[in-house]
Amino acid sequence: MTLHAVNALRQADVIVYDALVQTGILDWARPTAEKLYAGKRGGKPSAKQADISLRLVDMAKAGKRVLRLKGGDPFVFGRGGEEGETLLKHGVPFRIIPGITAGIGGLAYAGIPVTHRMVNQSVTFVTGHDKNGSAPGALDWSAISRGSQVIVIYMGMKHISQITSALIAAGRAMSEPVAVITDATTPDQKVLESTLGTVTRDLAASGMQPPAIICVGANVPLRASLNWFGHE
Repeated sequence: MTLHAVNALRQADVIVYDALVQTGILDWARPTAEKLYAGKRGGKPSAKQADISLRLVDMAKAGKRVLRLKGGDPFVFGRGGEEGETLLKHGVPFRIIPGITAGIGGLAYAGIPVTHRMVNQSVTFVTGHDKNGSAPGALDWSAISRGSQVIVIYMGMKHISQITSALIAAGRAMSEPVAVITDATTPDQKVLESTLGTVTRDLAASGMQPPAIICVGANVPLRASLNWFGHE
């Protein structure tokens, strides 16, 4: 959380929060603030995006100071842009408070630098599913494989087999290091280190559940020396 976000929590009349928001964060809100859950989970009953956006409009037009609280950064695979467009369409003024996206903060808590001067000069962030929940068919995995030394995949656990097969087919080595992080930055954080060739099997055996952040690249082994979390 940034201080700007904490300040917003302390001012809001209504807080509409997502599934990835730790409940302890809501303790920073004003005691009188109304808290409304609007989380989404793949394969489970969830509020429709259009309904969430229009509810924000209705509450704002009712004169309430509304905070839409998301995990990570609202503009990085977070639908913040869609909600902002709806507010704009209905004449509701708003401001954006940037967050720390999981593809950077989550990796840091796992002891994995998303960039390292001796390892990579590029990183690509991709989503592990499209707007319908299917494997992202629009991605050019061959171009991504050739053009980026480190690949960070959001919400990719469900389609990990298809994703790793596509990367291997595009020329990445089966032995390339992979890390999977769940519950990043929380006391329940889990990290699985594997390879492109074995991560599907290792994940199935681990019992880890989505959502997860996945990192592919030579930066993953740096965790051996940089794994600080839980070892302060």
